Amino acid sequence: MALRPHALLPRQYDHQKVLATNVDAWGRTLWLICPDAELRPSSYGRPYPQPRSCPYDALLVIDNGGTVREQSLHNMSLRVTHLDALPNGRFVVQGHSAAGDHNAQIYGMDGRRRHSFAMGRAVEYLMADRRHHVWSAYFDEGVYNDPISAAGLVRWDSGGNHQWGYTPPKGTEYIDTVYAFNVDGDVAWANYYPTFPLLEVRTNGETRLRRTPVVAPAGMAVHGEHITMLGGDRQLDRLHRCRLTEGEALLVEEACLTLPNGAPLKRYARPIGRGRHLYLRGASPRQWYVMGV
Repeated sequence: MALRPHALLPRQYDHQKVLATNVDAWGRTLWLICPDAELRPSSYGRPYPQPRSCPYDALLVIDNGGTVREQSLHNMSLRVTHLDALPNGRFVVQGHSAAGDHNAQIYGMDGRRRHSFAMGRAVEYLMADRRHHVWSAYFDEGVYNDPISAAGLVRWDSGGNHQWGYTPPKGTEYIDTVYAFNVDGDVAWANYYPTFPLLEVRTNGETRLRRTPVVAPAGMAVHGEHITMLGGDRQLDRLHRCRLTEGEALLVEEACLTLPNGAPLKRYARPIGRGRHLYLRGASPRQWYVMGV
């Protein structure tokens, strides 16, 4: 199975640094650009872009099916690592703050900051839906050290108010790190270490755990009674198509995912699951691909 091209950052932005990128609940691709940024070395791998001054103004480039527009965000004070779109033309960003623990901010249609709040440490995923819900999923560094992150998976309203945090059923392992995540409408799906169950969470508070045949998937797409998981078992390009039952995900078939030209899929950044679609990009934040189930 081959990926399809989804969006490419236009060439006029090639000389500028991308702070963060995402595909939102409407399928639009978002790139947050700081015109005055430089690459800083990182002890964890690739250099990362950082604004030279703070606060700073950033440019949000939005691709909606090939139609591109810009939105300015003013007076930003975070080194942004995650962003997403909210209903009514608003945006939420999360990152590193030098001014305390308020590491998430909400911006209005005019590009001005409306609210700041503490989202916890070590955010692995930040994803919003079309219904004023924001989900944050965490990895171990935050789970073991921060009271907000300790739940592993948290839901907020679109004003930054804490609504819900995950508590595993008795006899079930807590979340150490969320490996794969998918948000669609009023439901979120998570697969987490150490036992890699499939967690289904609805905004009305209902939760369900299922056993899965895949260890450590990187991403997943969900449609009806079927879920397709990418990666796992140290096979980055392997697709596992499963049928959902009350208590487990049953493997139906496997396939190999490739780039659009048929080339092997060797490396990719954290995939984004939006219902039946799974969005991927490589080392560059400029090109996004998609597969659907």
